[in-house]
Amino acid sequence: MDRIVTMVLKNLPIVPGAWIKLCRYAKHTDKYPELERYRHIQYILKKAIKGGNIDLVVSGTENIPTEGGFLLYSNHQGMFDILAIAATCDQPLGAVLKKELKDIPFLKQIIACTKSFPMDREDVRQSLTVIKSVIEEVEAGRNYLIFPEGTRSKSTNDLLEFHNGSFRCAVKSKCPVVPIALVDCYKVLDQKGSKPLRVQIHYLEPIGYEEYKDMNTKELAALVRERIEAKVKACI
Repeated sequence: MDRIVTMVLKNLPIVPGAWIKLCRYAKHTDKYPELERYRHIQYILKKAIKGGNIDLVVSGTENIPTEGGFLLYSNHQGMFDILAIAATCDQPLGAVLKKELKDIPFLKQIIACTKSFPMDREDVRQSLTVIKSVIEEVEAGRNYLIFPEGTRSKSTNDLLEFHNGSFRCAVKSKCPVVPIALVDCYKVLDQKGSKPLRVQIHYLEPIGYEEYKDMNTKELAALVRERIEAKVKACI
């Protein structure tokens, strides 16, 4: 919370205008191009990151596909993860998020602007509906971020187990899979204080459908986790 306050206070002059514009985009998504909405979100996030005393070290952005639908799979360390990824991935993307986030101000508007999907993991039918929707969106050329651990690892760079079902979206849509390795992101919003921090986000080489077409979801989950974990360990 301390760092969120710092982010807001250091950007106070732009907050009212940026907030009003974001709300307008969220309320009238049909009137504004996706790229325009996404660039405004990136503008806000980059200002917040700078104001929050965060040194965000990024590598591998050249691995992000520039056309067609793709899926990003990342380890999940904290509330800052999705903000860091959206700020550094220049291709517009939505995300699959836990349902508890859907009514939080700011996140609510971002969800609307990016056509993200809140998921209720306790509701199997709703979860399957979300998976089906993501598959359809990716096949139509949109991009999505998924956290296959399903919950934050919290206060550690260790990875939790990946849920195999998270990879059904990739197997069904036959799209490129881009692993993301986050390092020290848990320190940003899940710890007290606002002292300068250095965190890392690494976009790894895409895994094309030809590489995983003979794998089931369990095997693909293991492959992605292995690559992310290797990168995290190499960076800490």
